[in-house]
Amino acid sequence: MPYSVITSTNLPGFTLKSRGKVRDIYEIDADTLLIVATDRMSAFDVILGDPIPLKGVILTQLTRFWMQRFAHLVPNHIKEMDIDKYPAALQPYRDQLEGRSMLVHRAEPLKAECIVRGYLAGSGWKSYKASRTLCGYSLPDGLEESSRLPDVLFTPSTKGEPGVHDENISVARMEDIVGRELTQKVAQLSVSMYREAAEYAAGRGIIIADTKFEFGLVDGRLTLIDEVLTPDSSRFWPAHGYQPGRSQPSFDKQYLRDWLEMQDWDKTPPAPKLSAIVKETTTRKYHEAYELITGESL
Repeated sequence: MPYSVITSTNLPGFTLKSRGKVRDIYEIDADTLLIVATDRMSAFDVILGDPIPLKGVILTQLTRFWMQRFAHLVPNHIKEMDIDKYPAALQPYRDQLEGRSMLVHRAEPLKAECIVRGYLAGSGWKSYKASRTLCGYSLPDGLEESSRLPDVLFTPSTKGEPGVHDENISVARMEDIVGRELTQKVAQLSVSMYREAAEYAAGRGIIIADTKFEFGLVDGRLTLIDEVLTPDSSRFWPAHGYQPGRSQPSFDKQYLRDWLEMQDWDKTPPAPKLSAIVKETTTRKYHEAYELITGESL
């Protein structure tokens, strides 16, 4: 079906709880939130002026795909995604909600993000070059950019307030923040989900270099929340042509970040206007990721 390009939502009658870099979140009742993934694009914690068409639909549908696959490991916060089953008061806003929204259980998010790395890239590569360590782990000499790590690593980060960069932290620091037992549980879950996803994606020609999971408590029960294994929260590399020692082509927004790095921009608003080819290429990469992973087309 055709989807509208949505850069911002407006749902009169419902309280807007927050408007993040990508998602608008509304309060539905005491136990339920509505999460809408817009087509806004952010990079370096700055919202760009140009949307990426269908991005919000792709993020939402990929999250549903993975949450369903991981249901045997951990419960998730989804209550309903069939818009026909949404409350009657939301039906007038179908054009803003179709395909890009979900009704979810209200959760208390953990105050740390759960990053899992299977390959050396991004901030991990920078840390390795500087100290041969990564978030408290000592790594062997001889690794290159994009090298596969000797073992999958759980490398949490702080969950920064809007406008504040997340910061890599050690597992011990996360234990100080959320407690030892909870940290150990989410670490084990995060690594298990990453391994399962990486094995599945490898069969479809994708290397998942790293990803970010978020958890919360719903009535005291640990629950998978937010987005899961999307091009916004993960590095997806094509397996064909993978070669350590350089950055890799990707199906995520790294292409867009790389383009922005080449512009005369200090990474504060406003961001440079995207050229037509950059918008087109970014959109295509998101589509490719969705189609390769799910085997479906939008």
